[in-house]
Amino acid sequence: MTGEPLRVVVADDQASVREGLVAMLGLLPDIDVVGAAADGEQALQVVARTHPQAILLDLHMPVLDGAETTRRLAERHPDVAVVVLTTYDDDESVLAALRAGARSYLTKDARRADIAQALRGAVSGLAVLDPGVQATLLAAAGPHRRVPARGDLPDGLTQREGEILALIARGLANPEIAAELFLSSHTVKSHISRIFAKTGSADRAAAIEYARQHELG
Repeated sequence: MTGEPLRVVVADDQASVREGLVAMLGLLPDIDVVGAAADGEQALQVVARTHPQAILLDLHMPVLDGAETTRRLAERHPDVAVVVLTTYDDDESVLAALRAGARSYLTKDARRADIAQALRGAVSGLAVLDPGVQATLLAAAGPHRRVPARGDLPDGLTQREGEILALIARGLANPEIAAELFLSSHTVKSHISRIFAKTGSADRAAAIEYARQHELG
């Protein structure tokens, strides 16, 4: 990040909430709210016109809901980080938004500092999840995913790198890994580069063979 303010768009169908968020974020010296939208279609138009770095997006909006808006943003403006802010935290809504490409998910009772942190983190490729939402996601993931323990991992692999390597061994592509772990594609690529370096793998096939040799995945 440079010293310039973070360019942000706010999208929410409730005028009072939308205007409140614009005013609240506008008080922060390192955030510049460059546009606002009342529905998903407007959000796409505002993003195309203003070229923000991030959008704070309500999940349940008319015309296009948050998940579909997120999907279209990911297709048309992949460099724009999507942070979902909503009153809802049900499994289906959470998973739909994150799998569509949202990087972070907060509920509307989040503090201004938490929202600002999520916006900055999302632009940097980090995922920020409301604690209650995170618990929902872990419950939805179920017990099927094997997360290797740190002590089990060879060659200095971190727990996250071990988990991604296990998913590579299962045949998942980068976008599928990103959706499975609720990470940005950029973050997944960075992890995979470090995995290849640590394991001495020249390509994905070599990484898969390495994972099988070490019983990962």
